[in-house]
Amino acid sequence: MMITKLRLHLTEYFPFLTHKRVLLAVSGGIDSMVMADLFSKLPFEMGIAHCNFGLRFQESDADEALVQSYAEKIKVPYFLERLDAQRFADDYKVSIQMAARQLRYNWFQELLETKHFDYVLTAHHLNDSLETFLINFSRGTGPDGLVGIPPQNGNVIRPLLPFSRGEIEKYARINSVPWREDSSNASDKYLRNKLRHQIVPVLKEINPSFLNSFQHTSEYLRQKLSMADDAARIVYRKVVSGDAEQKKINLKELLVLPNYKSYLQHWLQPLGFTAWNDIYELVNAQSGKQVFSSGFRLIKDRECLLLAPIPASDQLSFLIEKGIREVKFPLKLSFCKVADKIGASNTVIFVDEDLLGFPLMIRKWEEGDRFQPIGMAGQSKKVSKYFKDEKFSAIEKEQAWLLCTGTKVIWIIGRRQDDRFKVTPNTKNILQIKLDNET
Repeated sequence: MMITKLRLHLTEYFPFLTHKRVLLAVSGGIDSMVMADLFSKLPFEMGIAHCNFGLRFQESDADEALVQSYAEKIKVPYFLERLDAQRFADDYKVSIQMAARQLRYNWFQELLETKHFDYVLTAHHLNDSLETFLINFSRGTGPDGLVGIPPQNGNVIRPLLPFSRGEIEKYARINSVPWREDSSNASDKYLRNKLRHQIVPVLKEINPSFLNSFQHTSEYLRQKLSMADDAARIVYRKVVSGDAEQKKINLKELLVLPNYKSYLQHWLQPLGFTAWNDIYELVNAQSGKQVFSSGFRLIKDRECLLLAPIPASDQLSFLIEKGIREVKFPLKLSFCKVADKIGASNTVIFVDEDLLGFPLMIRKWEEGDRFQPIGMAGQSKKVSKYFKDEKFSAIEKEQAWLLCTGTKVIWIIGRRQDDRFKVTPNTKNILQIKLDNET
Protein backbone atom coordinates (compact mmCIF):
# COMPACT_ATOMS: atom_id res chain seq x y z
CA MET A 1 0.00 0.00 0.00
CA MET A 2 1.44 3.36 -1.05
CA ILE A 3 0.65 5.18 2.20
CA THR A 4 2.51 2.53 4.22
CA LYS A 5 5.50 2.66 1.89
CA LEU A 6 5.57 6.45 2.18
CA ARG A 7 5.46 6.32 5.99
CA LEU A 8 8.43 3.94 6.05
CA HIS A 9 10.32 6.08 3.53
CA LEU A 10 9.77 9.26 5.55
CA THR A 11 10.80 7.53 8.78
CA GLU A 12 14.01 6.20 7.25
CA TYR A 13 15.14 9.18 5.17
CA PHE A 14 13.38 12.24 6.57
CA PRO A 15 12.84 11.67 10.32
CA PHE A 16 13.49 15.38 10.90
CA LEU A 17 10.15 16.22 9.22
CA THR A 18 8.26 15.15 12.32
CA HIS A 19 6.40 18.15 13.79
CA LYS A 20 7.55 20.38 10.93
CA ARG A 21 5.26 22.59 8.82
CA VAL A 22 5.40 21.52 5.18
CA LEU A 23 4.33 23.43 2.08
CA LEU A 24 3.19 21.20 -0.80
CA ALA A 25 3.76 22.48 -4.33
CA VAL A 26 0.61 21.35 -6.15
CA SER A 27 0.08 21.97 -9.86
CA GLY A 28 -3.14 20.00 -10.29
CA GLY A 29 -1.42 17.18 -12.17
CA ILE A 30 -1.69 13.60 -11.02
CA ASP A 31 1.69 13.51 -9.25
CA SER A 32 1.17 16.52 -7.00
CA MET A 33 -2.49 15.75 -6.35
CA VAL A 34 -1.58 12.26 -5.18
CA MET A 35 1.14 13.77 -2.96
CA ALA A 36 -1.42 16.14 -1.45
CA ASP A 37 -3.86 13.28 -0.84
CA LEU A 38 -1.18 11.13 0.80
CA PHE A 39 0.01 13.89 3.13
CA SER A 40 -3.55 14.78 4.08
CA LYS A 41 -3.68 11.29 5.65
CA LEU A 42 -0.43 11.77 7.58
CA PRO A 43 0.03 13.78 10.80
CA PHE A 44 1.59 16.86 9.20
CA GLU A 45 0.70 20.53 9.50
CA MET A 46 0.63 21.44 5.83
CA GLY A 47 -0.28 24.07 3.28
CA ILE A 48 -0.81 23.96 -0.47
CA ALA A 49 0.84 26.38 -2.91
CA HIS A 50 -0.26 26.71 -6.55
CA CYS A 51 1.28 28.80 -9.35
CA ASN A 52 -0.87 29.83 -12.30
CA PHE A 53 1.41 30.86 -15.18
CA GLY A 54 -1.47 31.39 -17.58
CA LEU A 55 0.37 29.49 -20.30
CA ARG A 56 -2.59 27.28 -21.23
CA PHE A 57 -5.31 29.90 -20.70
CA GLN A 58 -8.56 28.16 -19.68
CA GLU A 59 -6.69 24.96 -18.86
CA SER A 60 -4.47 26.87 -16.40
CA ASP A 61 -7.52 28.42 -14.76
CA ALA A 62 -9.15 25.01 -14.46
CA ASP A 63 -5.98 23.68 -12.77
CA GLU A 64 -6.16 26.57 -10.30
CA ALA A 65 -9.83 25.90 -9.54
CA LEU A 66 -9.18 22.21 -8.91
CA VAL A 67 -6.30 22.80 -6.50
CA GLN A 68 -8.22 25.49 -4.61
CA SER A 69 -11.32 23.33 -4.22
CA TYR A 70 -9.20 20.38 -3.05
CA ALA A 71 -7.39 22.53 -0.45
CA GLU A 72 -10.77 23.73 0.82
CA LYS A 73 -12.03 20.15 0.94
CA ILE A 74 -9.18 18.91 3.12
CA LYS A 75 -9.18 22.21 5.08
CA VAL A 76 -5.57 23.30 4.71
CA PRO A 77 -4.17 26.79 3.98
CA TYR A 78 -4.10 27.56 0.27
CA PHE A 79 -1.72 29.99 -1.41
CA LEU A 80 -2.07 31.17 -5.02
CA GLU A 81 0.29 33.21 -7.17
CA ARG A 82 -0.36 34.23 -10.77
CA LEU A 83 2.95 34.69 -12.56
CA ASP A 84 3.73 35.79 -16.11
CA ALA A 85 6.30 33.22 -17.15
CA GLN A 86 6.04 34.12 -20.84
CA ARG A 87 6.92 37.75 -20.20
CA PHE A 88 9.78 36.75 -17.89
CA ALA A 89 11.13 34.37 -20.53
CA ASP A 90 10.90 37.05 -23.24
CA ASP A 91 12.48 39.75 -21.09
CA TYR A 92 15.42 37.64 -19.99
CA LYS A 93 15.80 35.40 -23.05
CA VAL A 94 15.35 32.11 -21.23
CA SER A 95 13.15 29.10 -21.92
CA ILE A 96 9.61 28.98 -20.60
CA GLN A 97 10.57 26.02 -18.41
CA MET A 98 13.48 27.91 -16.84
CA ALA A 99 11.37 31.03 -16.35
CA ALA A 100 8.55 29.10 -14.66
CA ARG A 101 10.97 27.17 -12.47
CA GLN A 102 12.76 30.26 -11.22
CA LEU A 103 9.57 32.19 -10.61
CA ARG A 104 7.86 29.43 -8.67
CA TYR A 105 10.87 28.51 -6.53
CA ASN A 106 11.44 32.16 -5.67
CA TRP A 107 7.81 32.34 -4.58
CA PHE A 108 8.06 29.11 -2.57
CA GLN A 109 11.02 30.52 -0.66
CA GLU A 110 9.05 33.69 0.06
CA LEU A 111 6.20 31.59 1.49
CA LEU A 112 8.58 29.64 3.70
CA GLU A 113 9.78 32.88 5.24
CA THR A 114 6.54 34.85 5.43
CA LYS A 115 4.17 32.00 6.36
CA HIS A 116 6.66 30.17 8.59
CA PHE A 117 6.80 26.81 6.83
CA ASP A 118 9.89 24.64 7.27
CA TYR A 119 10.12 22.74 3.98
CA VAL A 120 8.76 22.74 0.43
CA LEU A 121 7.64 19.34 -0.87
CA THR A 122 7.53 18.64 -4.59
CA ALA A 123 6.04 15.60 -6.33
CA HIS A 124 9.01 14.46 -8.44
CA HIS A 125 8.92 10.67 -8.75
CA LEU A 126 11.07 7.80 -9.99
CA ASN A 127 10.29 8.34 -13.68
CA ASP A 128 11.24 12.03 -13.36
CA SER A 129 14.55 11.01 -11.80
CA LEU A 130 15.25 8.57 -14.65
CA GLU A 131 14.54 11.27 -17.24
CA THR A 132 16.88 13.67 -15.44
CA PHE A 133 19.59 11.02 -15.49
CA LEU A 134 19.12 10.51 -19.22
CA ILE A 135 19.24 14.27 -19.87
CA ASN A 136 22.45 14.65 -17.85
CA PHE A 137 23.98 11.55 -19.42
CA SER A 138 23.23 12.74 -22.95
CA ARG A 139 24.84 16.13 -22.26
CA GLY A 140 27.85 14.81 -20.37
CA THR A 141 28.11 14.93 -16.58
CA GLY A 142 30.17 13.94 -13.57
CA PRO A 143 29.17 11.26 -11.06
CA ASP A 144 26.76 13.60 -9.24
CA GLY A 145 24.69 13.96 -12.41
CA LEU A 146 24.22 10.21 -12.71
CA VAL A 147 22.13 9.77 -9.57
CA GLY A 148 19.05 11.46 -11.03
CA ILE A 149 17.11 13.92 -8.87
CA PRO A 150 18.45 14.27 -5.31
CA PRO A 151 15.91 13.48 -2.56
CA GLN A 152 16.70 16.79 -0.87
CA ASN A 153 18.14 20.11 -1.95
CA GLY A 154 18.30 22.49 1.01
CA ASN A 155 14.75 23.05 2.21
CA VAL A 156 13.20 21.39 -0.87
CA ILE A 157 12.28 17.72 -0.36
CA ARG A 158 11.02 15.17 -2.91
CA PRO A 159 9.22 12.49 -0.89
CA LEU A 160 7.79 10.57 -3.88
CA LEU A 161 11.10 9.63 -5.53
CA PRO A 162 10.77 5.93 -4.58
CA PHE A 163 7.42 5.70 -6.44
CA SER A 164 6.93 5.09 -10.14
CA ARG A 165 4.41 6.84 -12.34
CA GLY A 166 2.52 3.55 -12.50
CA GLU A 167 2.20 3.36 -8.70
CA ILE A 168 0.97 6.96 -8.60
CA GLU A 169 -1.66 6.32 -11.29
CA LYS A 170 -2.86 3.20 -9.48
CA TYR A 171 -3.20 5.10 -6.20
CA ALA A 172 -5.16 7.89 -7.92
CA ARG A 173 -7.61 5.39 -9.42
CA ILE A 174 -8.19 3.43 -6.22
CA ASN A 175 -8.58 6.54 -4.05
CA SER A 176 -10.52 8.63 -6.61
CA VAL A 177 -7.97 11.42 -6.48
CA PRO A 178 -9.02 14.28 -8.80
CA TRP A 179 -6.37 15.57 -11.18
CA ARG A 180 -5.90 17.29 -14.51
CA GLU A 181 -3.69 16.37 -17.46
CA ASP A 182 -1.32 19.02 -18.81
CA SER A 183 -1.84 18.94 -22.59
CA SER A 184 1.77 20.01 -23.16
CA ASN A 185 2.91 16.63 -21.78
CA ALA A 186 1.83 15.03 -25.05
CA SER A 187 4.21 17.13 -27.15
CA ASP A 188 7.73 15.96 -28.06
CA LYS A 189 8.82 19.57 -28.44
CA TYR A 190 10.73 19.32 -25.16
CA LEU A 191 13.67 16.98 -24.56
CA ARG A 192 12.17 15.51 -21.39
CA ASN A 193 8.97 14.54 -23.22
CA LYS A 194 10.94 13.09 -26.12
CA LEU A 195 12.88 10.87 -23.72
CA ARG A 196 9.67 9.92 -21.92
CA HIS A 197 7.80 8.96 -25.08
CA GLN A 198 10.55 7.58 -27.32
CA ILE A 199 13.55 6.40 -25.29
CA VAL A 200 12.19 5.11 -21.97
CA PRO A 201 9.67 2.73 -23.64
CA VAL A 202 12.52 1.14 -25.61
CA LEU A 203 14.56 0.68 -22.44
CA LYS A 204 11.55 -0.94 -20.75
CA GLU A 205 11.08 -3.19 -23.76
CA ILE A 206 14.69 -4.35 -23.43
CA ASN A 207 14.32 -4.80 -19.67
CA PRO A 208 10.78 -4.76 -18.21
CA SER A 209 12.32 -4.08 -14.78
CA PHE A 210 14.43 -1.20 -16.08
CA LEU A 211 12.85 1.39 -13.75
CA ASN A 212 13.56 -0.71 -10.66
CA SER A 213 17.06 -1.43 -11.92
CA PHE A 214 17.67 2.30 -12.32
CA GLN A 215 16.36 2.96 -8.81
CA HIS A 216 18.72 0.38 -7.29
CA THR A 217 21.67 1.59 -9.35
CA SER A 218 20.97 5.23 -8.48
CA GLU A 219 20.80 4.47 -4.77
CA TYR A 220 23.95 2.34 -5.03
CA LEU A 221 25.81 5.15 -6.79
CA ARG A 222 24.57 7.71 -4.25
CA GLN A 223 25.93 5.52 -1.45
CA LYS A 224 29.23 5.16 -3.30
CA LEU A 225 29.54 8.93 -3.68
CA SER A 226 28.82 9.36 0.01
CA MET A 227 31.44 6.73 0.79
CA ALA A 228 33.94 8.52 -1.45
CA ASP A 229 33.34 11.75 0.46
CA ASP A 230 33.87 9.93 3.75
CA ALA A 231 37.04 8.27 2.46
CA ALA A 232 38.41 11.60 1.23
CA ARG A 233 37.91 13.13 4.68
CA ILE A 234 39.60 10.18 6.42
CA VAL A 235 42.57 10.19 4.04
CA TYR A 236 42.83 13.98 4.30
CA ARG A 237 43.39 13.74 8.05
CA LYS A 238 46.17 11.20 7.45
CA VAL A 239 47.90 12.92 4.53
CA VAL A 240 47.38 16.65 5.14
CA SER A 241 48.59 18.73 8.06
CA GLY A 242 48.92 22.43 8.84
CA ASP A 243 46.65 25.38 9.54
CA ALA A 244 44.71 28.07 7.68
CA GLU A 245 47.93 29.78 6.61
CA GLN A 246 49.53 26.71 5.03
CA LYS A 247 48.68 23.06 4.43
CA LYS A 248 51.28 20.35 3.86
CA ILE A 249 50.39 17.34 1.68
CA ASN A 250 52.71 14.48 2.59
CA LEU A 251 53.76 12.88 -0.71
CA LYS A 252 55.04 9.70 0.91
CA GLU A 253 51.60 9.06 2.38
CA LEU A 254 49.80 10.28 -0.74
CA LEU A 255 51.65 8.21 -3.33
CA VAL A 256 50.93 4.86 -1.66
CA LEU A 257 47.26 5.47 -2.50
CA PRO A 258 46.25 3.79 -5.78
CA ASN A 259 43.87 6.67 -6.62
CA TYR A 260 45.90 9.59 -5.31
CA LYS A 261 44.96 11.75 -8.31
CA SER A 262 41.28 11.46 -7.40
CA TYR A 263 42.00 12.54 -3.83
CA LEU A 264 43.99 15.57 -5.01
CA GLN A 265 41.16 16.61 -7.30
CA HIS A 266 38.57 16.12 -4.55
CA TRP A 267 40.53 18.37 -2.15
CA LEU A 268 41.75 21.01 -4.58
CA GLN A 269 38.79 21.56 -6.91
CA PRO A 270 36.82 23.62 -4.32
CA LEU A 271 39.86 25.94 -4.13
CA GLY A 272 39.62 26.81 -7.81
CA PHE A 273 42.34 24.55 -9.21
CA THR A 274 41.67 23.27 -12.73
CA ALA A 275 45.10 22.48 -14.28
CA TRP A 276 45.04 18.84 -13.24
CA ASN A 277 47.82 17.56 -15.51
CA ASP A 278 50.13 20.28 -14.16
CA ILE A 279 49.21 19.29 -10.60
CA TYR A 280 49.85 15.59 -11.27
CA GLU A 281 53.24 16.46 -12.81
CA LEU A 282 54.03 18.62 -9.77
CA VAL A 283 54.06 15.50 -7.62
CA ASN A 284 57.27 14.34 -9.33
CA ALA A 285 58.69 17.77 -10.20
CA GLN A 286 61.74 19.43 -8.66
CA SER A 287 61.34 21.60 -5.59
CA GLY A 288 60.13 25.11 -6.21
CA LYS A 289 57.72 24.35 -9.04
CA GLN A 290 54.27 25.88 -8.53
CA VAL A 291 50.71 25.66 -9.80
CA PHE A 292 48.22 28.47 -9.15
CA SER A 293 44.50 28.79 -8.82
CA SER A 294 42.88 32.21 -8.57
CA GLY A 295 43.50 32.39 -4.84
CA PHE A 296 45.92 29.61 -3.92
CA ARG A 297 49.27 28.22 -4.92
CA LEU A 298 50.53 24.65 -4.72
CA ILE A 299 54.31 24.39 -4.33
CA LYS A 300 56.55 21.33 -4.60
CA ASP A 301 58.86 21.27 -1.56
CA ARG A 302 61.00 18.16 -1.35
CA GLU A 303 58.74 15.46 0.15
CA CYS A 304 55.52 17.42 0.23
CA LEU A 305 53.21 19.81 -1.58
CA LEU A 306 52.62 23.10 0.18
CA LEU A 307 49.19 24.66 -0.23
CA ALA A 308 48.74 28.29 0.77
CA PRO A 309 46.72 31.38 -0.07
CA ILE A 310 48.49 33.78 -2.41
CA PRO A 311 49.58 36.75 -0.31
CA ALA A 312 48.65 40.14 -1.71
CA SER A 313 52.24 41.20 -1.28
CA ASP A 314 53.38 38.42 -3.58
CA GLN A 315 50.77 38.80 -6.28
CA LEU A 316 48.70 41.85 -7.10
CA SER A 317 46.55 40.24 -9.78
CA PHE A 318 44.55 37.03 -9.94
CA LEU A 319 43.02 35.34 -12.96
CA ILE A 320 39.51 33.91 -13.03
CA GLU A 321 38.85 31.35 -15.74
CA LYS A 322 35.43 30.93 -17.34
CA GLY A 323 33.25 28.49 -15.43
CA ILE A 324 34.81 29.14 -12.00
CA ARG A 325 31.98 29.43 -9.50
CA GLU A 326 33.90 30.84 -6.57
CA VAL A 327 37.23 32.42 -5.68
CA LYS A 328 38.37 32.77 -2.09
CA PHE A 329 41.41 35.00 -2.43
CA PRO A 330 42.13 37.91 -2.32
CA LEU A 331 38.36 38.37 -1.92
CA LYS A 332 35.56 35.85 -1.71
CA LEU A 333 33.54 36.21 -4.90
CA SER A 334 30.88 33.89 -6.28
CA PHE A 335 29.84 33.68 -9.93
CA CYS A 336 26.44 32.33 -10.91
CA LYS A 337 24.37 32.39 -14.10
CA VAL A 338 20.85 33.64 -13.39
CA ALA A 339 17.71 34.35 -15.35
CA ASP A 340 17.07 37.81 -13.97
CA LYS A 341 18.74 40.57 -11.99
CA ILE A 342 17.14 40.80 -8.57
CA GLY A 343 18.85 42.36 -5.58
CA ALA A 344 21.62 44.41 -7.21
CA SER A 345 23.71 46.32 -4.66
CA ASN A 346 27.26 47.41 -3.97
CA THR A 347 28.10 43.79 -3.17
CA VAL A 348 25.99 42.06 -5.84
CA ILE A 349 26.23 43.03 -9.51
CA PHE A 350 24.73 41.59 -12.70
CA VAL A 351 26.67 41.72 -15.96
CA ASP A 352 26.21 40.61 -19.55
CA GLU A 353 28.48 37.57 -19.70
CA ASP A 354 28.79 37.77 -23.48
CA LEU A 355 30.56 41.13 -23.13
CA LEU A 356 33.30 39.67 -20.96
CA GLY A 357 36.62 38.36 -22.20
CA PHE A 358 38.04 35.55 -20.08
CA PRO A 359 40.07 35.09 -18.06
CA LEU A 360 38.87 37.93 -15.86
CA MET A 361 41.34 39.54 -13.49
CA ILE A 362 41.17 40.80 -9.94
CA ARG A 363 43.92 43.36 -9.40
CA LYS A 364 44.93 46.38 -7.42
CA TRP A 365 44.03 49.74 -8.97
CA GLU A 366 46.73 51.67 -10.77
CA GLU A 367 47.21 55.33 -11.59
CA GLY A 368 45.53 56.07 -14.90
CA ASP A 369 42.76 53.46 -14.49
CA ARG A 370 39.42 54.71 -15.80
CA PHE A 371 35.89 53.35 -15.74
CA GLN A 372 32.35 54.37 -16.64
CA PRO A 373 30.24 54.42 -13.45
CA ILE A 374 26.94 52.65 -13.95
CA GLY A 375 24.20 55.12 -14.80
CA MET A 376 26.69 57.39 -16.54
CA ALA A 377 26.78 55.77 -19.99
CA GLY A 378 29.54 57.19 -22.16
CA GLN A 379 31.09 59.21 -19.35
CA SER A 380 34.40 57.92 -18.10
CA LYS A 381 36.08 58.79 -14.85
CA LYS A 382 39.46 58.15 -13.33
CA VAL A 383 39.33 55.58 -10.57
CA SER A 384 41.50 57.91 -8.49
CA LYS A 385 38.93 60.71 -8.98
CA TYR A 386 36.15 58.33 -7.90
CA PHE A 387 38.11 57.57 -4.73
CA LYS A 388 38.52 61.27 -4.06
CA ASP A 389 34.84 62.02 -4.67
CA GLU A 390 33.81 59.16 -2.39
CA LYS A 391 36.29 60.36 0.29
CA PHE A 392 38.29 57.12 0.42
CA SER A 393 40.92 57.07 3.14
CA ALA A 394 44.48 56.11 2.25
CA ILE A 395 43.90 52.64 3.72
CA GLU A 396 40.66 52.19 1.77
CA LYS A 397 42.48 53.06 -1.46
CA GLU A 398 45.23 50.56 -0.64
CA GLN A 399 42.64 47.88 -0.01
CA ALA A 400 40.60 48.56 -3.15
CA TRP A 401 40.40 45.83 -5.79
CA LEU A 402 39.21 45.99 -9.39
CA LEU A 403 37.54 43.25 -11.40
CA CYS A 404 38.68 43.64 -15.00
CA THR A 405 38.34 42.13 -18.44
CA GLY A 406 41.41 42.97 -20.47
CA THR A 407 42.14 46.65 -19.80
CA LYS A 408 38.51 47.50 -18.95
CA VAL A 409 37.19 47.76 -15.41
CA ILE A 410 34.03 45.75 -14.73
CA TRP A 411 33.66 46.62 -11.07
CA ILE A 412 35.38 48.53 -8.30
CA ILE A 413 34.64 45.58 -6.10
CA GLY A 414 32.12 46.29 -3.40
CA ARG A 415 31.66 49.88 -4.60
CA ARG A 416 30.58 50.67 -8.17
CA GLN A 417 29.90 48.71 -11.35
CA ASP A 418 30.96 49.81 -14.82
CA ASP A 419 28.12 50.83 -17.14
CA ARG A 420 29.57 49.08 -20.21
CA PHE A 421 28.82 45.60 -18.88
CA LYS A 422 25.35 46.17 -17.45
CA VAL A 423 22.40 43.92 -18.28
CA THR A 424 20.09 45.25 -20.99
CA PRO A 425 16.93 43.88 -22.67
CA ASN A 426 19.25 42.39 -25.32
CA THR A 427 21.29 40.43 -22.78
CA LYS A 428 21.11 36.67 -23.33
CA ASN A 429 23.39 35.45 -20.53
CA ILE A 430 23.26 37.16 -17.13
CA LEU A 431 26.14 36.56 -14.74
CA GLN A 432 25.65 37.42 -11.07
CA ILE A 433 28.85 38.31 -9.21
CA LYS A 434 28.61 38.51 -5.44
CA LEU A 435 31.09 39.71 -2.84
CA ASP A 436 31.06 38.04 0.56
CA ASN A 437 31.96 40.86 2.97
CA GLU A 438 32.56 38.43 5.82
CA THR A 439 35.73 37.13 4.23
